[in-house]
Amino acid sequence: MSGGYRTYYQILRVEVTADEKQVKAAYRRAARSTHPDQGGNAEEFRLVTEAYQTLIDPAKRAVYDRGYAPAGTASQGSAAPNGSGPRVAEPRPAGQRPGSNRGPSATDLPSFVPPFGSAEAAPLSLDLASRQIHGAPRKRGLFGAQARLIREARTIELLQQQILNKYPSARLVNGLVSPIDKSHLDHLVLVGYRMAVVSSMMVPEGAYRWNGSTLVHGQRGVEAPRLLPAAHALAKLFPECTVSAWIVVHSPGGNPFEPVIDYTRGNEPDGGPHLNVVGAARLGRELGSFLAAGEKPNTVDLQILSRLLGGMY
Repeated sequence: MSGGYRTYYQILRVEVTADEKQVKAAYRRAARSTHPDQGGNAEEFRLVTEAYQTLIDPAKRAVYDRGYAPAGTASQGSAAPNGSGPRVAEPRPAGQRPGSNRGPSATDLPSFVPPFGSAEAAPLSLDLASRQIHGAPRKRGLFGAQARLIREARTIELLQQQILNKYPSARLVNGLVSPIDKSHLDHLVLVGYRMAVVSSMMVPEGAYRWNGSTLVHGQRGVEAPRLLPAAHALAKLFPECTVSAWIVVHSPGGNPFEPVIDYTRGNEPDGGPHLNVVGAARLGRELGSFLAAGEKPNTVDLQILSRLLGGMY
């Protein structure tokens, strides 16, 4: 192959017109032949996985199709170390000029650290590390379990739509054991070296005021879950990460624009050290802005993810 460059289509050996069924079939064939457990090459398996994750997602594929370098061109391929091995044509984000210098973005394809195959790599398979959702809501106790499962499922769906689908490096872990007691944390989202502890509430529609600890509606107040102690404990356990606590407020009817939340001064959602509260419609904008603003936001740190999945607090 001229110049050693390959597009994602060439890695999976499909035509650029291949449909979803053909891409899935090609991925299964390629994964079987390249998986390290089957005697394949770990780096080639990683490229196969990256190609599949891009081509199976219509939005990612559309961006890739607008910007990938044809085989044999050197305009935007990523070379293997020392010029050896395959070179893969990477997508160019919309609006970026060829040759422009920019730092890593949360919308870039994920970069695993340490690289798979290295001596420092955590004992985590590429398949597991590539999954964006881990775990599921846990049915804790009896009272209110159904309502809790509903709001947790809604939050997972929102995080999938507004965060995971936008940021390829994002990883969602559900049902972690809290590092400060035997309770469970509803959700934790990791993007690069930023971590968000996420819980949820469901309150009737209407206008509320958030004062930092309570949602006030008329003369009544609704206390929010106490997430800050867990966030502070996680910050100590993962000093390389910036950790923040978030509450997503749902309405019973599922209207993302209800309830309406006003904020007292200093309590606007910004990812700061206070408890951040957002409605469903604002989750992607506010939480996404916090997560994507960190250093190396396209990184998936295998050691951090491995500790989270193993509950190694």
